[in-house]
Amino acid sequence: MSATDHRFWRSAALPFVEARCASASRNSYIPHAHDSLSIGSVEGGESAFSLRDVERRLGPGDVVLIPPGVVHCCNPASDGRWSYRMLHLDPAWVTDVIGEWQPFAAGVFDGFPDAVLRPLVHSRLVRLTDLLFGDALEAEKEAEAVLFVGDLYRILKDRELFTAAAAASGNAGLNDALALIESRCAEPLPLALLASLAGMSRYHFLRRFRDTVGMTPHAWQIDLRIRRARVLLEQGLPLADVAAQLGFADQSHFQRAFKRRVAATPAEYRSPPS
Repeated sequence: MSATDHRFWRSAALPFVEARCASASRNSYIPHAHDSLSIGSVEGGESAFSLRDVERRLGPGDVVLIPPGVVHCCNPASDGRWSYRMLHLDPAWVTDVIGEWQPFAAGVFDGFPDAVLRPLVHSRLVRLTDLLFGDALEAEKEAEAVLFVGDLYRILKDRELFTAAAAASGNAGLNDALALIESRCAEPLPLALLASLAGMSRYHFLRRFRDTVGMTPHAWQIDLRIRRARVLLEQGLPLADVAAQLGFADQSHFQRAFKRRVAATPAEYRSPPS
């Protein structure tokens, strides 16, 4: 990759995995979440990283595991440049791959590997992403992805290095509001409507939502729109149609929101692997 370059890898034959590599990047992100299990490593420079309430400065060789739907933020430290790799895996596919272990402990893929495991996880991630961006056959790429997930799960679970993911809120009203945002994220959803559905005052609802999810309801709704936009872009929909379908005021609003969360424009994200 050239200076300040970033690339995405996707394949219609392997829709359960996506990879990204960035070199000497100054791109910054606002807090966001993914529908995928995300595994990232720092290859150069430093990153100021936050996951839930944990903040860390990550350097070359550091690795982080981010469960689906968990708010996080990663940016170059001290306004510098950093290089990184990210792997995004479909949770249903991961569950299927490691289904022989019962019950599947999702919390295993959550947190920061310790000093013993970090080099192993990092080297396997580098090997897999290099293969994905290379010219190997799709069957080879799938086999390596399966081995990566299975081996990583076995090692992490056996060592019991990670705590389970934070328990979901037991408040049925809050869950109802989350479900409404999920199903109607492209529509305007007034705060008063969401708070009423949750059976709370607007103030209590905002506090409870932010403490549980990690961002405000509006920010969460925009984040859901961007996650869905990635899928629509992969399907080849024109940018204007994606913006309109997901409820953005105009295409420029969509592009700004997308770049703040993906650190690439929609057109750059949709570009085929080079």
